[in-house]
Parts: sequence; structure tokens; C-alpha cells
Amino acid sequence: MELFDRLANPEINLLPIDGTVNYYGKLLDPDEADHYFKALLTGIEWRNDEAVIFGKKIITRRKVAWYGEEPFQYTYSKTTKYALPWTKELLGLKKLVEKETTETFNSCLLNLYHNGGEGMAWHSDAETDLKKNGAIASLSLGAERKFAFKHKITNEKVELILENGSLLIMKGITQSHWLHRLPPTKLIVAPRVNLTFRTIAKS
Repeated sequence: MELFDRLANPEINLLPIDGTVNYYGKLLDPDEADHYFKALLTGIEWRNDEAVIFGKKIITRRKVAWYGEEPFQYTYSKTTKYALPWTKELLGLKKLVEKETTETFNSCLLNLYHNGGEGMAWHSDAETDLKKNGAIASLSLGAERKFAFKHKITNEKVELILENGSLLIMKGITQSHWLHRLPPTKLIVAPRVNLTFRTIAKS
């Protein structure tokens, strides 16, 4: 099911069953989005991501960064990261996202895709470090990219285009029942920065 032409409406659940995904559309105007995009490109401590697959360490072209209100430990793909302190720009965007969604977040995983050739395979954000069924807010800056969901049992798909400056939120049991991905494409040559605001469960 493609939602390319659906107007952004945070009251609409884009998933037919087993979860909640709301698309807010453009949270930032073009000038604001451009300002934050440039600030994050230069002001974030980007690192190539690492994953251990079948016992072999893989270094991705995509770059990542992990920030939070505490030096939280976050483990995925059998690698562990420790959160850096919030930057001024990240704090500003966090407050904006929290105001819009009425959710609260204590950390943010950022991804830098240099072009459409870099993407993300099917996965769910269900690591034990995260608050169970906690909301994850995804803020997109830069190139517009297709984003897709696939139900783990029925394989039903939902796809949409994430616009520059737009906000999407995944809530409730979504991660338990749905996978999501950023498919690669040769049609996009511009970079994209994605911020996923999350809540690390405190012991």
C-alpha cells in the first residue's frame, strides 16, 4: 500500500493493524530544515557504523552518531555505543519534536546517508536497551527518501516518502509486529540526515 499522495495528518494511523505510525509532514520550513541540516553535518561526531554479521565485522558507508542526556549504553547489531552529550541543535530539535508529539525522549540515534545508494535493510527497533513499546520519533533532513514498513507475519507493506524537515513517529506495539527499511535508490544523489529520538530504559 503506497501512501505517496496522502496528505500528512498526525491523526491518521498509517498501519492497518498491530501498531501505530503517524506522519506529521513538514515540521520545519525549508530555511529551518536547511539550517539544521548544515549544522548537523558539521557539528555532529559522525562515525562509520559497525555491525557483526555471521561473526564478521562489517563497516558501513553510512555514518551514525549517538547522543543523550546521560552516557547511555546502546547495543545493536552486536556492537555497543555510548551516548555523547546533547548539542545545542539536538536539544532544540528534541524540544520541538516533544512539543509536537507530547512524547518525551532521552536520546537520539542519528544516521547520515551520503546518497541514495546508502540505505537500511529490514529491521525493527526492539533492542532491550530501549523502553518497551516506547515511541520513536524520526525527523528527516535533506534528500527526500522512500520509507517502508512490512508486517512480520502477513508481509503487507506500507510505503511513504519522507520529506525534508518532516516528522514520523512509531508507537506502541509497532516494533513487535512490523519491520521497516530505507531502500537504496540510484535516483538520489544528495545526502540525508535522519534523527531518531528514543527513550533508553533506566534501571
